[in-house]
Amino acid sequence: MLPGTVPLTSRPRAPSDDGFLFDLYASTRAGELATWGWTPAQREAFLRMQWLARGRDWAVRHPTAEDRVVLVAGQPAGRLLVARGAREWRLVELALLPSHQGAGLGTRLLRELLDAATEARVPVRLHVLHDSPARGLYARLGFQEEPSSQPPDAGPPYVAMQWSPAPRAG
Repeated sequence: MLPGTVPLTSRPRAPSDDGFLFDLYASTRAGELATWGWTPAQREAFLRMQWLARGRDWAVRHPTAEDRVVLVAGQPAGRLLVARGAREWRLVELALLPSHQGAGLGTRLLRELLDAATEARVPVRLHVLHDSPARGLYARLGFQEEPSSQPPDAGPPYVAMQWSPAPRAG
């Protein structure tokens, strides 16, 4: 099935989604943690601590964010968390299970978000890991890296990026 024809929908996050969302988060850290030499129990404890801390942080920093579970053919496949403010939107998280990556689904979700941001006439900002493959996707869709106050060799783990709608003709 072509990426544009895969049934892709979303729904609001529910408390019953916590297990899926933890597994999704763990999948985003699997490669990193595999190199640490920890036991499965150590990895699980670390991931739970990090997942809970991240959730609390986001709840404080983005209390009104729209938190949606992405569904592919009706099954949970990812998460889209967007804080929509009057002056800008913040893409807090876009994550897909590894089995749904690389098939154009993230591009579809981002294009839908950018189309809505164009209608609202607001920029979209995000932070992405410096070495994330998603960084290239964001650049292809028109996100620009924001100037950093740190020297380029400092290697911060995240890069700030912003997309702005085209000016209205007139």
